[in-house]
Amino acid sequence: MKVALGQFAVSREWQENADTCLDLMQRAAEGGADLLVLPEAVLARDNADPDLVVKAAQPLDGPFISQLLAASEHNALTTMMSVHVPAEQHKALNVLVAIHKGKIIAAYEKLHLYDAFAMQESQRVNPGHVIPPLIEVAGMRVGLMTCYDVRFPELARRLALDGAQVLVLPAAWVKGPLKEMHWELLTRARALENTCYMVAVGECGPRNIGHSLVVDPLGVAVANAAESPALLFADLDPERIAYARRVLPVLANRRFERPELK
Repeated sequence: MKVALGQFAVSREWQENADTCLDLMQRAAEGGADLLVLPEAVLARDNADPDLVVKAAQPLDGPFISQLLAASEHNALTTMMSVHVPAEQHKALNVLVAIHKGKIIAAYEKLHLYDAFAMQESQRVNPGHVIPPLIEVAGMRVGLMTCYDVRFPELARRLALDGAQVLVLPAAWVKGPLKEMHWELLTRARALENTCYMVAVGECGPRNIGHSLVVDPLGVAVANAAESPALLFADLDPERIAYARRVLPVLANRRFERPELK
């Protein structure tokens, strides 16, 4: 599988962000990618107005996703990103969407909300209640996660036991002391302990670190972005997964049952 990582800074204007996503989709398709992963919460953001994520939220049949669906009809690319969707109690849901050939093929509502490091995502977002599905891209099985999910090893392990070979993680990783170290440590750990590829794409800009990366099943970072907008490509090799699981059979050697959502 050839994967593309589209890192950019989200603006407060949803149409500007849609245009950026459309441009990245076109460039990823022209580069021969099978899968494009974009950051978390790409619909709209304003660091001075945190309520914008709720005020600007759109349903999945709204104009933002509709434009991306229309563009996806003309290539074989699968594209993933997270957007805010209106929800009950004057809040939103943080939904990871996968689109392919003009259709939404998966939608995962973020399970773990970022109530940490003086942030309170749950003030504006309701949590999901369903373990994300696996989808198939270019013959490989892909599991879905979103940002803060990476700090919870149970979800990555559950996806790996369900058959995931690749873990995808759109994110908006906030800057702060040791935060870049946490990002790299956690993405490498989730890949290594589950002998999966990890494709983690972070928003860049004044608040978030960027630093998108691809980690292979033995914990090696094989592609890495800095702090500015970028489009990276990487090849994911099923043989590398088979080799890792042969020399490091942690999934076979485990003594615990697969995690269940409480």
